[in-house]
Amino acid sequence: MILCCGEALIDMLPRITTGGEDAFAPYTGGAVFNTAVALGRLGTDVGFFTGLSRDLFGQRLEAALAESGVDTSLALRSDRPTTLAFVTLTDGQARYAFYDENTAARMITPDDLPGLDDSVEALFFGCISLIAEPCGTAYETLMLREAGARVTMLDTNIRPTFVSNEAAYRARLDRMIAAADIVKFSDEDLHWVAGSGDTAELARAMLDKGPKLICITEGSLGATGYTSDGAFFEPAPKVEVADTVGAGDTFNAGLLTGLKDAGALSKPALADLPEEVLRAALDLGTQAAAVTVSRAGANPPRRDEL
Repeated sequence: MILCCGEALIDMLPRITTGGEDAFAPYTGGAVFNTAVALGRLGTDVGFFTGLSRDLFGQRLEAALAESGVDTSLALRSDRPTTLAFVTLTDGQARYAFYDENTAARMITPDDLPGLDDSVEALFFGCISLIAEPCGTAYETLMLREAGARVTMLDTNIRPTFVSNEAAYRARLDRMIAAADIVKFSDEDLHWVAGSGDTAELARAMLDKGPKLICITEGSLGATGYTSDGAFFEPAPKVEVADTVGAGDTFNAGLLTGLKDAGALSKPALADLPEEVLRAALDLGTQAAAVTVSRAGANPPRRDEL
């Protein structure tokens, strides 16, 4: 099983009622939630560790996970509310208002971490769940606890406007990057973390911190995997883009599924990853992400759609 660890929330998206009034409609979301859903739809054995509320929004999140085959048995359930993210558009640009204080997802602490059995072969972490407290400390603690025994993947997925304590957040990312086997950056994420410079050189420098595989996604261009053996680029399929919501999250799922399918989701395999295995995993990631961007919202494909 791949265990995804991080946020699940409700995006409140702007809509117009049949009476012409402004309104907001609830949609399940969150970057780590999206990756878990995408893994389930690709047929990969996947679980999700997060804080789920027993409120009506938490029930909606749990139903969406179940519909995509995601195991939520390790999720921590509480009577705290679900995180809500209200989205407004100004000249086409999205702005977010987060209602996250004392929510089920945010208030996970290190004392709430589950014990894991041998069925969990890999763990996935990322995005805004690493920013807020106390959940950020909890997820970091879980990753550092398990990184010696299981494959861990980090998607940095930087959201600069959400970061209130940049020094502490950067320090957390440094520790988690050093512990991870796989780290994914968008090209923009990489420059936020590592500064200006040549993307390839910065990616190779990240390998020196400890990971065995660095993946850099560049939107419509495609993705490159960096290992000690070199850089391997896979172009993205050309599609008509509806929006890019969930594209990176879906890529993560495709990459992990490709590695798992090849029997390469282990520490020894990642330390000596054949080029053909990496290229196939990158290709599955870009193919899956291309389907997601071709339709509105974070709506990852099922395996038979590829």
